[in-house]
This record gives sequence, C-alpha cells and structure tokens, in this order.
Amino acid sequence: MKRASVTYAKNHLSRLLDGVRRGESVLITDRNVVVAELVPVSAEGAGSDERLSALIREGLVSPPKRKLKVAEFLARPRPRLEAPASLVRAVLEDREESR
Repeated sequence: MKRASVTYAKNHLSRLLDGVRRGESVLITDRNVVVAELVPVSAEGAGSDERLSALIREGLVSPPKRKLKVAEFLARPRPRLEAPASLVRAVLEDREESR
C-alpha cells in the first residue's frame, strides 16, 4: 500500500486518484502518523457494505455484473420443501447438482 504525506497528497491529488481508480489504496500521513486512507469505491457506490467492499478490493469476490431487479427477484416462485425435508439435505443436494 502506498503512503503519502498530507503535503504530497495536496500537491499531487490527481496522480493519487489515478492510482486509486486502478485499484490501489493510499495511506495519508501527517508527521508520519496515518490519518486517512484513500481506497477505491466499490461498484455499488459509497453506501455499500464495507466488508463486501474490502473483499472486492482484495480480489476475493467479484462485484455484481448487473444491478439486482428486486421486484423481479421477489416475484420468482419460492422453492417448496417436502415435509419433513431437511434444509441441510436440500443444500447438499443442490451443491451436488451444480457440480
């Protein structure tokens, strides 16, 4: 992770932001004490869950390719489990089918 003093950040903000756009993070220091961090904003914007944003920055997950259409998603029929079905068994069967 790159480090930059407040003075450097003030004088070279555009250069630092170019790096952030490429996915880099920058620690801003004031007298060698970290006071801020410039990090890329996730694909969903600044209001997204910080844990998810951290996973995206680390390359562990990918951001969604398209926005979720909530009404369309909620209109889909819900799967019905046969009584007395086991949720664990249903999940394991689904995993086996997707292999």
